[in-house]
Amino acid sequence: MNYYKNKWLPLALLIFGLLFTCNLAKGQDTVSTAGVQFTSSGPDTATKTIRKPLPVKIDKPFEAPKENRSLWAIFIAGLLGGFAALLMPCIFPMLPLTVSFFTKGGKKESAISKALLYGFFIIAIYVILGLSVTVIFGANALNSLSTNGVFNFFFFLLLVAFAASFFGAFEITLPSSWVNKMDSNSDKGGLAGLFFMAATLALVSFSCTGPIIGTLLVQAATTGALLGPAIGMLGFALALSLPFALFAMFPSLMQSLPKSGGWLNSVKIVLGFLELAFSLKFLSNVDLAYHWRWFDREIFLVLWIVIFALMGIYLLGKLTFSHDSQLSFISVPRLFLAIIVLSFTIYMIPGLWGAPLKSIAAFLPPQDTQDFDLYTPTLNEGNTGIKGVKYAEIFHAPLNLPAFFDYKEGMAYAKSIHKPVLIDFTGHACVNCRKMEATIWPDPKVLSLIRDKYILIQLYVDDKTDLPASEQYTSKFSGKKITNIGDQNSDIQAGSFNSNSQPDYVLLSAEGKLLVPTQGAMYDVAAYAAYLQSGLDAFSPKAGG
Repeated sequence: MNYYKNKWLPLALLIFGLLFTCNLAKGQDTVSTAGVQFTSSGPDTATKTIRKPLPVKIDKPFEAPKENRSLWAIFIAGLLGGFAALLMPCIFPMLPLTVSFFTKGGKKESAISKALLYGFFIIAIYVILGLSVTVIFGANALNSLSTNGVFNFFFFLLLVAFAASFFGAFEITLPSSWVNKMDSNSDKGGLAGLFFMAATLALVSFSCTGPIIGTLLVQAATTGALLGPAIGMLGFALALSLPFALFAMFPSLMQSLPKSGGWLNSVKIVLGFLELAFSLKFLSNVDLAYHWRWFDREIFLVLWIVIFALMGIYLLGKLTFSHDSQLSFISVPRLFLAIIVLSFTIYMIPGLWGAPLKSIAAFLPPQDTQDFDLYTPTLNEGNTGIKGVKYAEIFHAPLNLPAFFDYKEGMAYAKSIHKPVLIDFTGHACVNCRKMEATIWPDPKVLSLIRDKYILIQLYVDDKTDLPASEQYTSKFSGKKITNIGDQNSDIQAGSFNSNSQPDYVLLSAEGKLLVPTQGAMYDVAAYAAYLQSGLDAFSPKAGG
């Protein structure tokens, strides 16, 4: 096989990298919300602040969080996944065969109409699959997936199985009777025949597309967006069906396609490495939510370094799998990709000593899980002026910032010294929270504002630490039993601020008055610093703070 002629191989590998990034970099992280009925323990002012559906002295109404960004991220991830699936060994060789079936009649208009209908049925089949996920599990269940330890561990095992499948350990196939039934029905002709042709493609290609579809559905489901699975499948099917219509309209373009060969298996292997690396994020979520503290940042990075180093070695032809064709030489594009992958591997090595690694910080466990850290500044731990902060033994603020982890305790202290409050609704599984803490908060101006001008209250909405029996209660907001810290913090956010997305930053006066509208992730240092400063301006005596 002449690898210099495989112009699509670099594109395929880049698509896989983009797919990996887009699947992780969600537009917004959401979790389930539950109601809270607060007891009268603690300072009166703090209790009153969170007993009401909304905080006291709020001048502006809140708006429910929008899912637009999240849905767009899911759609783009699905689109990239569809293009990646097109280059799988189960689909790519079928492209010229299917298009020739449409064009063999000689009438271009007929070929185009058939191809468009064929593409439409592909889209319909996969969108129905996505909707089925929502119908089967329900909206509330989808919301809880991202924070459920059992599901996260299941997703970890699932993606490891997908990776093993791409490496050639086994094939994920559907019963042959299903395929035979669909194939026989595709001979009927007309609309029914085209529909069954599309269904046959979906079934026959499942051994290659199954892991991609599974990964997309997992990511779409764990965003908490109701239409997430359907939107993800829409993007996937659109990308998968588009080439069939395009080549039916312009058959001459078929000549520019590379021939099938061993390079298709290389695409699968590279995607297998990415699936394996991606799976570790779900395992990390479980470790953080239950405070096992064994899968820390160093272990995560060591595994990623090994995985991407092996990928680079594979691209150089020094590592082969059972289904690989013999590689007589390395093409220039493949060499460049190997350089990129191995350079990324070396880039991660300083992270073992605490380097921030800002480009991937959103995917890594928090910096405070680092056992040996030469980079994180050591701040004055006496800034709060108190000791024995509640839950300090299980939570650690980023950058060693002084913080409270209980709403009532933090609000009571803020009132006692008359300082404004920054509430950070965050989560162990929140990708955007880690990105904010790694790329925005370390800026000297932002860091000084949070440390010196505000009382920081970090509330983890997905923590699974049980509340003492005396503090458990039934929520007035949702009627659910509140049994752990995450449920309690989640309901403070939902009941008081009508939001369930993270990160969510709330600036309050010590009396619980909202100073400025709430703010989500903001990846512009100057804009975020201006947001914090606007809260201080509103807190000034002239503003009635």
